[in-house]
Amino acid sequence: MIDQSSSAADLIAHLRTLRSEDNIAGMARFGIETETAIGISNPDLQKIARLAKKDHARALQLWASRIREARLLALYTFEPKRLTADEARALAADFNSWEVVDCAADLFVEAGLDAVIPEFAADEREFVRRTAFAMIAGAAVHRKTDPDENLLAYLPLIEAHATDARNFVRKAVNWALRNIGKRSSACHGPALAAAERLAASTDKTARWIGKGAVRELTSEKILARLT
Repeated sequence: MIDQSSSAADLIAHLRTLRSEDNIAGMARFGIETETAIGISNPDLQKIARLAKKDHARALQLWASRIREARLLALYTFEPKRLTADEARALAADFNSWEVVDCAADLFVEAGLDAVIPEFAADEREFVRRTAFAMIAGAAVHRKTDPDENLLAYLPLIEAHATDARNFVRKAVNWALRNIGKRSSACHGPALAAAERLAASTDKTARWIGKGAVRELTSEKILARLT
């Protein structure tokens, strides 16, 4: 039985009993790194995490296993208040899949590690740079009490990296821009202006990011919600 007393070894043994080759094949079709995968869905991992509860030291042990599911379980069971910037950097050095990045980004936002965002954005590694913009996208949605100015301050960073054509970066940059623009009426105008500048760029990737953001930020649904 899984509970708070379960060790990392106990949890990994339990995960191995749930192996699904069909699920592994399905994950691969969505661009998920499956080399170490067992084939457990994220909702099922979240259920296991709720039973296991938070345990920072155990989460570090789970991460060290390098198993996809154990690493996601680690991200679900880290104690955000104990997570340090150095630990976030060490985790980011291992990132090799967009789904792990996006899960980790939520954790880093909850942990208040905003200081790593410019650092991660400047990093040339694709998944580390994605982390920066996934964090911005997440903060725009989840950090509801933060001043809008905090999010608007990231617009120059978004524009600076809008020419990175790598798939997982450009999608995250677009995601961050759209989420800032949808956050509030105060954020909408500056984000839309940034999107329009990018849409007019001579760079193909910047245009793609800008046009996608303009399309969403000028949609009837978004405009109705913000007025």
